[in-house]
Amino acid sequence: MSENLKGKKILLGISGSIAAYKAASLTRLFIKAGAEVKVIMTPASTSFISPLTLSTLSKNPVWSEVSSEGSWNNHVDLGLWADVMIIAPATAATLAKLANGICDNMLVAVYLSARCPVFFAPAMDVDMWHHPTTQQNVKRLLSYENKLIPVEVGELASGLSGEGRMAEPETIITITNQYFDKGKLAGKRILITAGPTLEALDPVRFLGNRSSGKMGIAIAEAAAHRGATVDLVLGPTHLRPYHSNVNLHKVESADEMYTKALEIFDSCDAAVLAAAVADYKPETRADHKIKKSGDHLTISFVRTPDIAAHLGKRKKDQIIVGFAMETKDEKDNALVKMEKKNMDFIVLNSLNEKGAGFQHDTNKVSFIFRDKTMKDFSLKLKTEVAEDILDELLKKLP
Repeated sequence: MSENLKGKKILLGISGSIAAYKAASLTRLFIKAGAEVKVIMTPASTSFISPLTLSTLSKNPVWSEVSSEGSWNNHVDLGLWADVMIIAPATAATLAKLANGICDNMLVAVYLSARCPVFFAPAMDVDMWHHPTTQQNVKRLLSYENKLIPVEVGELASGLSGEGRMAEPETIITITNQYFDKGKLAGKRILITAGPTLEALDPVRFLGNRSSGKMGIAIAEAAAHRGATVDLVLGPTHLRPYHSNVNLHKVESADEMYTKALEIFDSCDAAVLAAAVADYKPETRADHKIKKSGDHLTISFVRTPDIAAHLGKRKKDQIIVGFAMETKDEKDNALVKMEKKNMDFIVLNSLNEKGAGFQHDTNKVSFIFRDKTMKDFSLKLKTEVAEDILDELLKKLP
């Protein structure tokens, strides 16, 4: 996946986070892919990883000060040299400086002089990441046409677990490679559904599921990085896409998702239906909170609109990718779903697989095709699964 990096000039900026240790692997992977790497470090980052290590791996001097050994280091030259600048890790302090032009170190000086695309991979504790100030700085950087490499979820240096982990080096390599992929999805419009739907019982309660939307959002981000215009119809989740090519349509119920998907579908080249849509909804919604009374409560349910089936009947030359989550008879059930709903291929994941399914950052999937053949994959990050799905989708697009 890194063939596009050969001969590219990568400027790697490192700020003061424990995640700076990943910069060694990242540098090595870029060099292995045939890229040329130059490294800039903030003074704080040198406490976490040695400049000598990165100089040895990159085979270039490492810069951390505007002046050294009695001479001036020209930040403008570095900014003009690079094909792409990647700031990884980008701490909360560095994000604030980049967003507001606070130029008190070499890294920020080069960023302000750079004429190439700039990617930033945040790394910080979960509460710092979710703080409104940090989120506002991210939005400001995106408004300047910088590109976010999304944080991952997991164990943090504080001992807490949550969003804030810097993306793994392999993910950063993949995203950079996509940038140099000359936009194979450029000019394509892709509809993606993601997340759960919530079906109201009363003003307080609802019927739903545990979908986080991570898989669909990862596909949307990956498609946008490849040049597509993406319409993401997203059910209730706190997660959001950041790429400027993703048009976000927030919905809550299956009916709302159905209406929005049909509105968009006819003008799309493909649809990836990753949402976990409720199959049933209450026949009536109570106007007021249902009060506790008696030992039993009976609620009548009716079917929700079958989004995939309606799009399958409606499609002309669009490609439709479906999802199936099963707990038994996985392949047989997925084949029936694919045929019945006129899908071009289906992504099957099983809740019996550890690390797959709802809430995880990883997934283990199989692709099933119309000729009943299968392609199995190992457990991967959902960002990597998204790339596999798009690689397969590209083979089927005209």
